[in-house]
Amino acid sequence: MDSSVLGAPQALQAPLRAVAIGQPGVSVRREGDTLYLHSTQALAPYPQRLMERLRHWAQAAPERTFVARRDATGAWQRITYSGMLERARGLGAWLLEQNLGPERPLVILSGNDLEHVVLATAALYVGVPYCPVSPAYSLVSKDYGKLRHIVETLQPGLVYAADGAYEGAVAAVIPDGVPVILGEGQLAHRHTLMFDSLEGDSDLSRADAAFDALTAEHIAKFLFTSGSTHLPKGVITTQGMLCANQQMLLQTFPAFAEEPPVLVDWLPWNHTFGGSHNVGIVLYNGGTLYIDDGKPTPQAFEHTLANLREISPTAYLTVPKGWEELVKALEIDPALRQRFFARIKLFFFAGAGLSQAIWDRLDRVSIAHCGERIRMMAGLGMTETSPSCTFTTGPLSLAGYVGLPAPGCEVKLAPVDGKYEARFRGPHVMPGYWRSPAQSEAAFDEEGFYRSGDALRLADPADPQQGLMFDGRIAEDFKLSSGVFVSVGPLRTRVILEGAPYVLDVVVLAPDREQLGLLIFPRMPECRALAGLAEGRSDEEILCSAPLRQWLANLLQRLNRDATGSASRLAWAAFASEPPSIDRGEITDKGSINQRAVHEHRAALIDALYTGDHPLKVQPM
Repeated sequence: MDSSVLGAPQALQAPLRAVAIGQPGVSVRREGDTLYLHSTQALAPYPQRLMERLRHWAQAAPERTFVARRDATGAWQRITYSGMLERARGLGAWLLEQNLGPERPLVILSGNDLEHVVLATAALYVGVPYCPVSPAYSLVSKDYGKLRHIVETLQPGLVYAADGAYEGAVAAVIPDGVPVILGEGQLAHRHTLMFDSLEGDSDLSRADAAFDALTAEHIAKFLFTSGSTHLPKGVITTQGMLCANQQMLLQTFPAFAEEPPVLVDWLPWNHTFGGSHNVGIVLYNGGTLYIDDGKPTPQAFEHTLANLREISPTAYLTVPKGWEELVKALEIDPALRQRFFARIKLFFFAGAGLSQAIWDRLDRVSIAHCGERIRMMAGLGMTETSPSCTFTTGPLSLAGYVGLPAPGCEVKLAPVDGKYEARFRGPHVMPGYWRSPAQSEAAFDEEGFYRSGDALRLADPADPQQGLMFDGRIAEDFKLSSGVFVSVGPLRTRVILEGAPYVLDVVVLAPDREQLGLLIFPRMPECRALAGLAEGRSDEEILCSAPLRQWLANLLQRLNRDATGSASRLAWAAFASEPPSIDRGEITDKGSINQRAVHEHRAALIDALYTGDHPLKVQPM
């Protein structure tokens, strides 16, 4: 399960830019200790096949750009709706000739590019299941363990990669008999097909017949969870799931129907947020997607800024680190502000909490330039629910708030280990995991609700209309040696928000110990700037420096001000000088920390931190 928790700190008070937001109430039913919630607004009818929307827009707005990406010269290469339909039919017919299907799907190893979206659209059009795989599994991993697991699970009949950089992964994992398509370049020891050679004079009627035969139950794609608790699981994502979730989004954000959405987006398509949520918003509502080759890192974010200086989005969706980088640029660049705010209606963030400081700075920039705030939206979603379940359309704005159920989504709060586990049912929920009957059975309760493993609670038990709060991951919680129960999720979120901008992520330590500690994974560029040491000093020297130790001691003091006992009082904290390892499963490809794996693989370090004076260990002032 991959969940994205989108919480919101209290924002500055100022008028909000007018935008159509659905705000239905919530119906609540109680059976014993279990709560059932659903939207008072019914889910409207929706297509059964996602490419019905491509057909619609190819007729209604044939020359409108559907997707665009810069080429090597910096010029935008565009594909219109009519052009995409033509290519989907032609390439789709070719895919059918390759005898592909659920037992022999298409696997895409590389990231966001035009070839990727054309292949995916063609596969969706003719009903060939495909799987976009994290590029990190091919390009970052040293042992290809997760990629090997995915390939063995899927048994692909065709593989696509952008270029020769994927040669090592292909040689190590892809069986010799599986055809490989390259966007450009070549593989030294493997015959490949070139993407540009695939679209021939195939019989398009075969593609159209395959489209006509599709139903909501047909598999659209496989999305693998990031493996934050176990090896990645293959989530079966059907045509109907994608369509239902987009209709949920449209009823929550009617603004998407008022003006075709324009997105400038970098979020990877192997994740549900980028590939199902964001691409889906554009396609479902006849908008335009500008593929952003930047990322929210100091080195790559300039590509994003160059795009935003040229393209005015109607909505902007990114992770908290992306908002950190963007707000810094908006504060100092009037031309960027002019272009960025020209037609913006909504902000979104996902994956972690957005710090109060960044939120306030963004509001100040918006108010100074526009005279009003832009509404920041959040919610709760996961791969298994394609992805959205709740949105922050309720009346609150505070950290951990995930809002109200989307139309069509039933939410069940079932008591588990002293908390309420969030469980979901609706047409957007997966039928199960691919080739994993035991995990599929365990994923659902006796009423057919998907067990998310996330804990939620009512923001106000006396008034369910206020909505829901995130209350951590049940599997991450543990007990101290005293038997006191520790709720890890809220504490971890608070450390990340309070620790901005120096804390990348944190592991709360440790089960069966007497006291709580923190192992903090740092943002090294920010920590180096705070340390003020000469160039060339090692990471450990930076993290042991007096300014970093003083900052960490002060952070612990702030965090302990509201501590009420051993379950919330922090005895010490330490920076981790070694970054988390993707091959050891300590970090997922989307950057989230696997708490359990860190406990397991760094047991000796954790023992040393608890039993003695470690150079990286800091206690509160």
